Amino acid sequence: MPTNPDSAGFGVYVHWPFCASKCPYCDFNSHVRIGGFDEARFRAAYLAEIAETRARTGPRIVSSVFLGGGTPSLMAPATVAAIIDAIGSAWTLAADAEITLEANPSSVETGRFRGYRAAGVNRVSLGVQSLRDEALVALGRLHTAGEAKAAVNIARRTFDRFSIDLIYARQGHTLAAWRDELVQALALAGAHVSLYQLTIEAGTPFANLYASGKLKVPDPDLADALYQATAEATSAAGLPLYEISNYARPGEESRHNLLYWRYGEYAGIGPGAHGRLIVGGARRATSTERSPEGWCTRIEAAGHGRVEDAALTRAEQADECLLMGLRLAEGLDLARLADVGGVRPSHDVIARLQGQGMLMHDAARGRLSATPRGRFVLNEIVARISARCEPAGGPPSDHSPRSDRRNS
Repeated sequence: MPTNPDSAGFGVYVHWPFCASKCPYCDFNSHVRIGGFDEARFRAAYLAEIAETRARTGPRIVSSVFLGGGTPSLMAPATVAAIIDAIGSAWTLAADAEITLEANPSSVETGRFRGYRAAGVNRVSLGVQSLRDEALVALGRLHTAGEAKAAVNIARRTFDRFSIDLIYARQGHTLAAWRDELVQALALAGAHVSLYQLTIEAGTPFANLYASGKLKVPDPDLADALYQATAEATSAAGLPLYEISNYARPGEESRHNLLYWRYGEYAGIGPGAHGRLIVGGARRATSTERSPEGWCTRIEAAGHGRVEDAALTRAEQADECLLMGLRLAEGLDLARLADVGGVRPSHDVIARLQGQGMLMHDAARGRLSATPRGRFVLNEIVARISARCEPAGGPPSDHSPRSDRRNS
C-alpha cells in the first residue's frame, strides 16, 4: 500500500498535558500536579499508543512531529527521545522531518535544550506571550520579560529554527503600546512569529472576570486596528502573514501547522489529542481521554486512549477542509476540496462574497482566499459557502458546518 495515502502528508501530534501553573486565559487540556506525576508511566503509555496507532494506519512517511501542551519543556529529554524514537520506529521519519517542541521561558535551560536537540528536536516554539512584565503578571505567566529574552537567546544558539508566541488585544492594550512591543518582538524573533488576539474562552477564569465586568478587552474597531498594525509590522520585517495568526519568512512556515490547514492526515497521541486518520480508505476523527491519569489507565487496559473514533462523511470533510484552507493566505485549494469533499463552491456565493469584500478568487490557480476583512468572520463565510456547495464529481452533500477541532 502507499506510505502516504493523503497527498497533503502525514504528521504526528503528541500532547503533553502538564504545566507548572494554569494560565487564566487557557482552555487547553493542561493540568497542574502539585505532588508530581509518574513520568515513566506516561512515557510507557505514549509508546504503547504510538504502536497501537501504527497498527491502525499501516506504514506512513512522517513529515512533521509536534510536541504540544501543556508544557512539553517540562519533559525529561530522555522522554522526548523515547517518543521520537518510537515514532521513527513505528513509521518512517522523512529525512527533513520538522520536529517541534513547545516550551515556556520559565522552563528553559541550556542543558535541557541541548538534550532536546540530541533527542531529535529541530525546532522550538516559545510561549513568550508578552515582553512587558505587567502584562505577563496579568496573563498569569511565571516568567519575566528578561527571562523570555534569555530563553529566546538560548533557543537561537541551540536550534536552527525557532518561533515565539505573543498575545495582544489585552485589557488596556493601546495601538501605540502594541506597535512598540512588536518592534521589540520582531527584533528578537527568528523567522517565525505567532501573534494571537486574546480570546475569552468559556470555563476559564478570564471568562468569569469578563462576565462580571472586571476584565475588558478592546472593542472591535481597536481590535481591527491592532490586527492591521500586526500585519503591517510583520510584512515590513520580512515575515508576511501566511495564516490568520502566523507570520514567517518565506520557506520558514510551520510545516506541521500547514499540514493541518491543508487538511492532511495526522495522528493524535496523548491525553485529549485529536487526530484525522485514514483507516481502510475512510478519514476518521479521533480524540483521546482528556484526564491524564484516565488516559494512562485506558492504555494500560486496552492499548489506546481513544474516546472518539468516527468516520467523517464527505460533507463533514468538505466543511473542515473549507474552514482550514480559508485560514491560509495561499487560500483554499479548490481541487483539494473537490477531492476530499466531492463538492465545489457555488459561483453565485463566491461572487456575492467577493462583492462584499470578503473573498478573493484566483481562478487561474484554483484557489479561494479570505480577505483581511473576511478573516474576522471566517466561520460565517464557511457557513455561507457550505450551504451552497455543488457536487464536483461526487455524491451531493447535505452540509452542516462543524467546529474547528485542531490540536493546540
